[in-house]
Amino acid sequence: MNLALLSAFIPTFFFVSITPGMCMTLAMTLGMTIGVKRALWMMLGELVGVATVAILSAIGVAALLLNYPSVFMVLKYIGGAYLAFVGIQMWLSKGKMAIKSDAIGTKPASRFDLISQGFVTAIANPKGWAFFVALLPPFLDASRPLASQLTVLIAIILTLEFSCLLIYATGGRTLKSILMQSGNVRIMNRIAGTLMVGVGIWLAIG
Repeated sequence: MNLALLSAFIPTFFFVSITPGMCMTLAMTLGMTIGVKRALWMMLGELVGVATVAILSAIGVAALLLNYPSVFMVLKYIGGAYLAFVGIQMWLSKGKMAIKSDAIGTKPASRFDLISQGFVTAIANPKGWAFFVALLPPFLDASRPLASQLTVLIAIILTLEFSCLLIYATGGRTLKSILMQSGNVRIMNRIAGTLMVGVGIWLAIG
């Protein structure tokens, strides 16, 4: 690829990825409640969703979908309601995602649950689609093979996105360590639950 384009592409997408958003807030919340290692499954789903959006945006499908916002409505509302429900359970110190003062007999969230959370959050965000439609095409060179360019650009996007998710999840884990010193698990669950409900509402009405 054109090195000049890449030199502009990398800082542009890093700045966009590191900016707080739904996926980053979700990563921070899960980093605080279930830890960075378990949150990697959510990140896997989110990265698959981001790659899907990027590919469809590059081939023009996203432009068509954005003209018919109703296409997103079902995913947005279902995804938002699910995340809000999980957040409420966390706020009440219940459910698989909540921090437990006594983990004996509790069943953690499954890998499928976490992957689904990340995937739905990524693909049900119209702002994400609009962003890729606006910014990805200018970095594609019409005189070169599209497939190879997309492979390189999406690999860079996913690397930057994953790095930023790790930063936020690690920040959540650090916050948990600070709050654990007080020994008040309920406060931690309420902070995490509030963030999760916020992500759900953001997803539904965004």
